Amino acid sequence: MKWFKISGVFLIALVLSFFAGGYFSPVRKEAQKKGRSETCRETQTSSTPQGRVQNKVAIVTGGKQGIGYAIAQVLIQEGAYVVVTDINNELGFKAVEKLPSGKALFIQQDVSKEADWENVFKKTISWKGRVDIVVNNAGISGLTKGFGPQDPEHTSLEDFKKIQAINTEGTFLGCRFAIENMKKNGGSIVNISSRSGNVGVPTMCAYAASKAAIRSMTKSVALWCCSQNYPIRCNSVHPAAIDTPFWDPMVEGQSVEKNRQKIADEIPMGHMGEPNDVAYAVLYLASNESKFVTGAELMVDGGILASSGALPRVLETNQPPQKDTL
Repeated sequence: MKWFKISGVFLIALVLSFFAGGYFSPVRKEAQKKGRSETCRETQTSSTPQGRVQNKVAIVTGGKQGIGYAIAQVLIQEGAYVVVTDINNELGFKAVEKLPSGKALFIQQDVSKEADWENVFKKTISWKGRVDIVVNNAGISGLTKGFGPQDPEHTSLEDFKKIQAINTEGTFLGCRFAIENMKKNGGSIVNISSRSGNVGVPTMCAYAASKAAIRSMTKSVALWCCSQNYPIRCNSVHPAAIDTPFWDPMVEGQSVEKNRQKIADEIPMGHMGEPNDVAYAVLYLASNESKFVTGAELMVDGGILASSGALPRVLETNQPPQKDTL
């Protein structure tokens, strides 16, 4: 009898706990109905991670090829919408046609012209409502057709000014318009400098001077935004020996492969870099992952600056360069 009394008490307690736990409540029933679909929804969301710059809106100058195009590709792969600009209208449109539909827009631009910057920001904001990232990548070396010698003894003032107008003034205008348009909602400015901005380059004095100016300007912009409490970060990336059309004038001639190998042999890592090496550095600085990074310079050079090698120079060329290396 005692066992039956204990069992009866246990059974009553079990039934009460069953009902008290809400197993037959309307809320529980509704939750059970939704259980499968909610689980599926959560699983689906977790299996599709957000990109590192998801839904951000970026402007990338000089994007028709090389480093600029790689930057546009990587930003889009990580969820951004990208406005690609370039002075070359035909190649610019062709570049954007190769990017995912609806994710990129091409706007022709001469970065040295203030009116062109106004137009780029106006059209970008009309397209997507804001600007979150500005990558000042456009630049020229001074080694292409139409330029004279680039050493400090023989460079013409005209050539020097043209290089500064595109490289230095173009970056300045990009920063100024970025600040004006991003100071309320915040954003990231990434300026493409060069290892040449950290050292002297005897055969490319105007180019090296322009990249040094970009390096210093980046820090000034970063500190200004901090002093004004603008939620804008500004950093520079310093590539070197990246295998793009930029290097064509320095390796053209009868020994192109030999000249490329000479460059590679002087790099501590033993090979030239790829455009994506720079693009992923830009991605980091453009993303929220670098939220505590401003006024910094990131070298992407295979260890060159840490060593004493790989001075940019023309190697055994016997014909004038023919390619535009913006």
